[in-house]
Amino acid sequence: MRQTSTYRAESAAALGTSPQPKRVLGFRDLVMFYVVATLSLRWIAVAASAGPSSIVIWVIGLAAIFLPLALCVMELSSRYPQEGGMYVWSKRAFGDFAGFFTGWSYWTSNLPYFPAVLYFAASNALYVGGARWQQAQASPAFFIAFSMFGVALALVLNIVGLNVGKWLNNLGAIGTWLPIGLVCIVGALAWWKLGSATSFTAASLEPSLSFGSAGIWATLLYAFAGAESASFMGDEIKDARRTIPRALLVAGVIVTAGYILGTIAILVALPRSNSLEGLMQAISSSADRVGWSGVGPAVALLICISILGGVGAYLAALSRIPFVAGIDRYLPPAFARVHPEWGTPYVSLIVQAVCCGIFILMGQLGSTVRGAYQVLVSMSIIANFVPYLFMFAALIRVQREPAEPGVIRVPGGKRVAIAIACLGLAATCAVIIGSTIPDPSEPNKLLAISKIVGLSAVLLGGGVLLYVLGRRRARNAAV
Repeated sequence: MRQTSTYRAESAAALGTSPQPKRVLGFRDLVMFYVVATLSLRWIAVAASAGPSSIVIWVIGLAAIFLPLALCVMELSSRYPQEGGMYVWSKRAFGDFAGFFTGWSYWTSNLPYFPAVLYFAASNALYVGGARWQQAQASPAFFIAFSMFGVALALVLNIVGLNVGKWLNNLGAIGTWLPIGLVCIVGALAWWKLGSATSFTAASLEPSLSFGSAGIWATLLYAFAGAESASFMGDEIKDARRTIPRALLVAGVIVTAGYILGTIAILVALPRSNSLEGLMQAISSSADRVGWSGVGPAVALLICISILGGVGAYLAALSRIPFVAGIDRYLPPAFARVHPEWGTPYVSLIVQAVCCGIFILMGQLGSTVRGAYQVLVSMSIIANFVPYLFMFAALIRVQREPAEPGVIRVPGGKRVAIAIACLGLAATCAVIIGSTIPDPSEPNKLLAISKIVGLSAVLLGGGVLLYVLGRRRARNAAV
């Protein structure tokens, strides 16, 4: 690893970049980062629409996705705490191609992710203006314009740097907690005054294994993704080897509690049939039942802040992947450039924002707003989870290497680490397969599947092509 770090330092110096970014993220900042990157309010509405069985799926997601992911990140980030995260881990375990392909796939996962999450923010933003704005819910033009604005805002703040951008992340985390706390209070009041609107029986808690429910399973399991995100900024975290595991533990408790308690609260306050339209509708209807009318606009604003904080967090983390790949010369050297004043990978950030804008337009073609949103979500899941296959496999591979003093390993040693990695691999494969199944309400399912599979193949195939070209460029540079 010392040789890799030395090579990067020499390459960065040749390119005019700084190989030692400022360490500005402390324990509190990292907890906030993990919360805003993982705890997404939009999944609570999806879970409530599935009924009480979603509570069991949350528990399964905790055991099958978040815990294996967190333990894997804990050991790998402790072994290799450098900038680049999964890019470095896969490269260390399986070589250059695996490292580049892992980084490429994870980076491109944000292209459909940002439009999808910004569509959700746009839908909730309409509640700030009350009933007058609701007619725009079916307007693709509004959703496209709002999403473009959100990407532009995240781009500007991240070019300025993490010293400024981290406060948007922290504000986004607060904007996530407050609506969930309000939902829990409203749910408790509804139960006390009116009783539970949903019957929690053994039969209702049993998750469906039907073909049509595969999408719900994939979406809720995907909701636990994000534990790996901060590791891409390893050189910008204070004492990353110790801070990342501690922050993951605290954030894991907050995220799990938020998902489960928020879902229970909505189901207590509203019958399942009334929670299908989204979190904002669920909160407004729940508040009306207990006499708290008029809280909708404030909650809608908090949800928008939460989402913008999450967009800013992911844009900051993911921009470090092409930056490191540019230093390694697998991408054009321009990606390794940093801003002369703020020291941020501005070329990587700008290219990323432009690509997101293209996907905002492509996702809308031939679909309703809801259909476009579902396609974007499915593509995000596939592109986001393919790197997990490499990451869990890397955890198995590194068990044959001795750990340096101070490395935090998976409790139980080698055998437990391998078992955890195998569980993570199985869950990851299941989520990828389930994400290709379109939403039952999609009128043109064949078109939706074609867009999901086709665009995902374009993303992943583009990574292979860029690696081949980058490999040739690196060899020429070496000569």
